[in-house]
Amino acid sequence: MKSIIRKAGLLLSTATLVLAQPLGTAQAQEKRIVAVSIPAATHGWTGGVVYHAEQAEKEVEAAFPNVDVVLSTASSATAQVSALEDLSATRKLDALVILPFTSEELTGPVEQIKKNGTFISVVDRGLTDPTIQDLYVAGDNIAVGANTARWLSDKLGGQGEIVVLRGIPTVIDDERIKGFSDVIDKTNIKILDIQYANWNQDEAFKLMQDYLAKYPKIDAVWANDDDMLLGVIEAVDRAGRKDIKYALGGNGMKQVIEMVKEGNERTPVSTPYPPSMIKSAIYMTAAQFAGQAPMRGSFLLGAPLITPENADQFYFPDSPF
Repeated sequence: MKSIIRKAGLLLSTATLVLAQPLGTAQAQEKRIVAVSIPAATHGWTGGVVYHAEQAEKEVEAAFPNVDVVLSTASSATAQVSALEDLSATRKLDALVILPFTSEELTGPVEQIKKNGTFISVVDRGLTDPTIQDLYVAGDNIAVGANTARWLSDKLGGQGEIVVLRGIPTVIDDERIKGFSDVIDKTNIKILDIQYANWNQDEAFKLMQDYLAKYPKIDAVWANDDDMLLGVIEAVDRAGRKDIKYALGGNGMKQVIEMVKEGNERTPVSTPYPPSMIKSAIYMTAAQFAGQAPMRGSFLLGAPLITPENADQFYFPDSPF
């Protein structure tokens, strides 16, 4: 865990030190435009993304007057495509930091911007063609699914019947499901059903109600995400179902971390997936224009299990998420 914190801290610290260096002749150059395109706060995690992006916009522009950060939010994939078209039509983009609403729909538009010589940083939900990106910052989604599945398999003794909720059609959802399924497939645990609930608490509530009506016995639920987990828990509690031993999510929402800290029997573990990764990506992208500090490659944040023993390390009461 400490190594993960150190790595994430190093990424931010390196970029921060670069941005803080004297600019010399750089200030005399034309403004560099770094566009940031992210989903609107449609659920708790993206609310955290918007918060950290706004903070990064202020901090980067204050530390690096030669960079103008242009922040854009979108409530759908279609709206994000339109926003990108507007951004690229009205100014020359030196760099684009994008958290795609969905992977497939945004890949083509981002590729078109790339052809103009724009530096591309992709965060979290990858594009379907990773060769487009110069920089990629995300959590280790394979590990999110796999670590949760190993814990669940151990607690269920390698057998039982479970249901799974998917997020939205994106690379990271595919990776989480793969990590989870690859582990479960080696056990005698049966996945009764797996459907999309779009990382939305209300949709997860409705889907879990359907699962409960359809299956008289469910040993555990993997909600894939903490926003969806809250919907699942509400549906289970309303139905008064006692057969469900575990309801697990992921992403490290502070409300769920509180459950873990308190030793909640049904939700005793989680996995981290900090929305602040958008801030790291913006800092590293801005570093392209601050001296000789090219930041390229893929940076994955670890996904260790959050347990009552280490939950304090992941609990930030003042965080929007």
